[in-house]
Amino acid sequence: MSEHRCCAPARGEPAAPHGAAPVATPGARPDPDLVSLDGGTFLMGTTDADRNRSDGETPVRQVTLSPFRIARRAVTNTEFAAFVADTGHLTGAERYGWSFVFDGLLPDDVRRTARRPRSAPWWCGVEGATWRRPEGGASSIDERMDHPVIHVDHGDALAYCAWAGLRLPTEAEWEYAARGGLVQARYPWGDDLTPDGVQRCNIWQGRFPTLNTMDDGYLGTAPADSFAPNGYGLHNMAGNVWEWCADWWTTAHDASPSTDPTGPATGTARVMRGGSYLCHDSYCNRYRVAARTSNDPGSSAGNLGFRCAATP
Repeated sequence: MSEHRCCAPARGEPAAPHGAAPVATPGARPDPDLVSLDGGTFLMGTTDADRNRSDGETPVRQVTLSPFRIARRAVTNTEFAAFVADTGHLTGAERYGWSFVFDGLLPDDVRRTARRPRSAPWWCGVEGATWRRPEGGASSIDERMDHPVIHVDHGDALAYCAWAGLRLPTEAEWEYAARGGLVQARYPWGDDLTPDGVQRCNIWQGRFPTLNTMDDGYLGTAPADSFAPNGYGLHNMAGNVWEWCADWWTTAHDASPSTDPTGPATGTARVMRGGSYLCHDSYCNRYRVAARTSNDPGSSAGNLGFRCAATP
């Protein structure tokens, strides 16, 4: 990843094993509201002049996918709360006792004393920051139950998917879904960031990291079904929260056609897609459809969530 991090720095050693998805017993599961996609062949990657060359966005390659289903929106706090109530799951952030929070969301006294990574000083390691208390302290999700769950690491996402009888999307499935049927468009809705002056996603507006004009209406997360959906009926495939994918990270892509790619067999970091409310074109334009990044699977942050997928 580039030094200018739009996702939180790696926590260090993983909080959960990197192996197969955990086994969970389904209980009272929320309706996942999945969209059925026919699959087919599409062009993955980009040669966009704005691409991040070190991120492996190229080459453009022909990828063929089998039919699959994917959630209309990221998993919400309401849904994650049902999972925790049913299973007693303890997230990585809860086991560690802290997680990364953007300093602009914190009270002054916490910002003054919080640990900050040197490479991204706008991130604060906040004691007690978890999915239940997104900014630590007395913060809560009471008014954010329809927002994406955050402060979840890759293992937490796998555990939820196992409980729900679902899975994480592969990176190829995620990009196919995000494109919404458009061919090589920059964003899920086309090539203009704000067509007709309309905000289409929750990203940073203004001067990062000191001034957010909040033209999109949000400083932090937005409800998971905010903004108009793309051509496949999917919300927030750009901005709001980063979304974990199933694949291990690599920047070495075979340019030849492939079918149902799943990424490397092993690795040290997992793919994340979509960008977040902290992305800004001055340092992190990773809210483009082809943009990608990664993080240690044991890392969590206040702008990192996930959406589910399934095989028909």
